[in-house]
Amino acid sequence: MSIMNGHVYLAAPLFTRAERDFNSSIGEYLQKQGYSVFLPQNECAGVEGGAIYKTCLSGLHSAAVVVAILDGADADSGTCWECGHAVALGIPVIAVRTDFRDSGDTGGFNAMLYYSAVKTIENSDRYLEEIAESIALSIG
Repeated sequence: MSIMNGHVYLAAPLFTRAERDFNSSIGEYLQKQGYSVFLPQNECAGVEGGAIYKTCLSGLHSAAVVVAILDGADADSGTCWECGHAVALGIPVIAVRTDFRDSGDTGGFNAMLYYSAVKTIENSDRYLEEIAESIALSIG
């Protein structure tokens, strides 16, 4: 997969310092590789309620690819919604899981998320830069 127009939409949970730091690191790595990245935690900083929805929806609609971080005992509900909406729009989704816990029908993935992704990246033993590199290679 290669993106010509649009940006990478980085869908991910963003409710803990660790999650936000992880997301920022992935986003920064992709930007260093030349990708434009829409990171909701940055784009929606200081934005409230309905404006968050509109801002993220606009970012999602103009995305060339969605990279979804699906860690946790259960994948984040907002991230799942973004994945489903992207698939409905025909935007490819790359699913990333670094969590070693099984939490779905397909190892750590819910079957709906696993089978709707064009690529899955799974490994809890990799360093952050290795994960980011795998994502960049999957984008093309």
